[in-house]
Amino acid sequence: MGFPGTWMTESENIVYRVVPKCACSTIGQIMYYSDHGEFFDGDIHDATSGLHKWAIEASQPKITHNVQKHKSYAFTCVRNPYTRILSSFFDKICGIQRNGKRYRGSLVPLLVQKYGIEVGGEDGKDEFDQIKSFRRFLLFARDTIRWRRPMDPDIHWSAMSGHVSTFIVNGGRYDHIVHTEAFNEGMQHVLDAVKLKNKVDLATIPRFNESEGHGPKRLHPVEDYFDDLSMHLVYEIYKRDFHVFKYDFENPGNKMPIGEIDLAEVHAKLGD
Repeated sequence: MGFPGTWMTESENIVYRVVPKCACSTIGQIMYYSDHGEFFDGDIHDATSGLHKWAIEASQPKITHNVQKHKSYAFTCVRNPYTRILSSFFDKICGIQRNGKRYRGSLVPLLVQKYGIEVGGEDGKDEFDQIKSFRRFLLFARDTIRWRRPMDPDIHWSAMSGHVSTFIVNGGRYDHIVHTEAFNEGMQHVLDAVKLKNKVDLATIPRFNESEGHGPKRLHPVEDYFDDLSMHLVYEIYKRDFHVFKYDFENPGNKMPIGEIDLAEVHAKLGD
């Protein structure tokens, strides 16, 4: 299976396991800058050089050798499950993507037809009941994850623990896990641990939020989207995420972690 979703600097000083919707654009650009002294011109996900990626066939032997020997500092980044699934809904379901089309072509029409979801019209700009539509999307996300129907789960809403675990199961070890909510602090921890070709000043680098502006603006506080049933569904889908990454299930309005991540626990629970 190898190391899907793994990126590595060309200088091979940093290895990063991508978790979608968890600051991956910014992290990729930081890694690129640390090697080249400039940011990639465009969405870092489109870069086919300047950064080793598992999706690039020529990079795979280098990534495999590095990760299995644990030659470099390896990390990943996680996010509160409540805000992550909300972000996925507004970006991927309601939003128009970089190519000017809906995400995954027939996905949104399927959701409109089968789950009665509204997405703000053809261009995503019409008013609609965000809370009602999001809760219906949550049923769909649960169906894809629990029963793999009407389709397999998408990487943007499948559990973070699933992404993080593939790295461990195939022989990798994490040195650190960053909370998106304390990004500068966590990312500084990573940068301080490695020798960089080019110094990175986290206080001044831009945030590369490539999904921003794709979809309608969220109109309500996070907690308004989650009633008792929604919270139950979120817990059913993301139970391990809440526990191993130390997020507050009881209060959707509290996006901050409620404890320190225990790397030994992560490796033990996600490595089987």
